[in-house]
Amino acid sequence: MTQQIVVIGAGVIGMTIALELQRRGHAVLVLDKEGVAAQTSAGNAGAFAFSEVEPLATPGIMKKAPKWLLDPLGPLSIPPAYALQIAPWMYRFWRASQPGRYAELLAAQASLMKVSSAALERLIPAVDGEAMMQRDGQMQLYESEAEYRASLPAWEVRRQHGIDFELLESPQAIAEKQPGLSPRFTHAGFTPNWLNTVDPKKWVERLAQTFQSRQGRIERRDIQALVPQQSGMRLETAEGPVDAAKVVVAAGAWSHHIARTLGDRFPLETERGYNTTLPEGAFDLRMHLSFSRHGFVASRINNGVRIGGAVELGGLNLAPNFKRADTLLHKAEEFLPGLKTEGGTQWMGFRPSMPDSIPVIGVSPNASCVFYAFGHGHLGLTQSAGTAELVGAMVDRQAPPISPAPFAAGRF
Repeated sequence: MTQQIVVIGAGVIGMTIALELQRRGHAVLVLDKEGVAAQTSAGNAGAFAFSEVEPLATPGIMKKAPKWLLDPLGPLSIPPAYALQIAPWMYRFWRASQPGRYAELLAAQASLMKVSSAALERLIPAVDGEAMMQRDGQMQLYESEAEYRASLPAWEVRRQHGIDFELLESPQAIAEKQPGLSPRFTHAGFTPNWLNTVDPKKWVERLAQTFQSRQGRIERRDIQALVPQQSGMRLETAEGPVDAAKVVVAAGAWSHHIARTLGDRFPLETERGYNTTLPEGAFDLRMHLSFSRHGFVASRINNGVRIGGAVELGGLNLAPNFKRADTLLHKAEEFLPGLKTEGGTQWMGFRPSMPDSIPVIGVSPNASCVFYAFGHGHLGLTQSAGTAELVGAMVDRQAPPISPAPFAAGRF
């Protein structure tokens, strides 16, 4: 075995990277303040959304933002207490939505999706995980002819990138695939190759169990700083120092705080997402449903239903506003007549997001033995296996499967 590599973060990105490095013959130690799948990886929608190749920063999106922001419980909100702090990030987001930059980001996102899809199909049997997958597809729903027509350019982008889909143009066609929806939904797009995990937390726990069964170690430690040494890196933690030959920072929404101790600064923000998980029997959900205009989804988790999504740009420290989860649940009750809303569990998570909508995957500009893998936004679960293969290649100084240039840590 080679010298020890420390992976900071035991969420889906960190654990998938740890497994890949272990597969490559490295001795790996995973450190996390809270433990395995304790944050965003615990409560997301469980979707491997490989068809979502468009970055969030699309041309014209900023024209829609004022309308969204007027509704504090709408699909996008910024708490007044955080508005000034988020302004520089929003400016970068606007810059990324310009047509030329958008085209570059679309190409980068699509390439990472393709690698990630293939990598996941290799990972599933490697961890005996097929029973944890739901290969039922996904339906994106529209409430009018106009809304549907406005979505067609995005479907054309998917077609250009080889994504299989079927467009449905009547409530009857929709009901054949998913009974029980409100007839207000007149059109839809169905992606048959979309898949979900039965439970994102259990999926990460499966990765961790496999990693540990192969002599991998996971410890709970509070990382305070990275300190360069003559050879490698010292991690200062509240529980004492840890030395490593190489370090991978995959700590999600907290990654930029760790990077700053090396002098690396990133415009990382948190899209706070809310959901409610309803128990088994809440609704006969046949597939993942996306309510496009309203910014939320319904997914099947452990045979129950998880209703969640939306974006609140509110950082790490503001108190949760669970009225947002209530609003989504009330809408879902209207959209899915017969949905049983009793007995639900609410949750909020921090999606780590870069203003150009693609993650940071690359070497630290200030330390060649430190590798970054964070900022995946809504797509951490989706892009985890592809990110792991890129990081593995970088650590071993091999050519990665796609160009790493768009994801470089120094691009900001």
